[in-house]
Amino acid sequence: MSHTEGAESLDFLLGQVCKLHRVRMFTLFEELGLYHGQPPMLFVLWEQDGQTHTELAGRLHIQASTVTKMVQRMEKAGFVERRPDPNDQRVSRVYLTATGHAVREDVNRIWRQLEDETFTGFTPEEQVLLRRFFLQMRENLLRAGGSLEW
Repeated sequence: MSHTEGAESLDFLLGQVCKLHRVRMFTLFEELGLYHGQPPMLFVLWEQDGQTHTELAGRLHIQASTVTKMVQRMEKAGFVERRPDPNDQRVSRVYLTATGHAVREDVNRIWRQLEDETFTGFTPEEQVLLRRFFLQMRENLLRAGGSLEW
């Protein structure tokens, strides 16, 4: 297999696509007062509210210290609140506030918009194939020692 070098390489192109996607995502979510990494936390809490920092870290594949910083920032913005665990006062659990619940429709709308903008012109079959490629790339990089840390 021949490898193209420089600006024509798959690695370079993938990097550009990821950067453009991330910048667009930041722009759209900023409108809601959300920062990168926070929408996935909202999704996890919408599935199951009242998780501990350790549970959130495991579900999001990030460090517990990162969860702590995210929760503090989201708490300050009014999306979540921390409450002590009723069975163990040493543990705090993260709960969505009314604002955290109310933003769900807007977050889903933005994800749909971002997906539409990103994959315009792709057939459903091409999207299925691309998804398989992405899953394989993620697995390859995780196996090589990568992390999903945001």
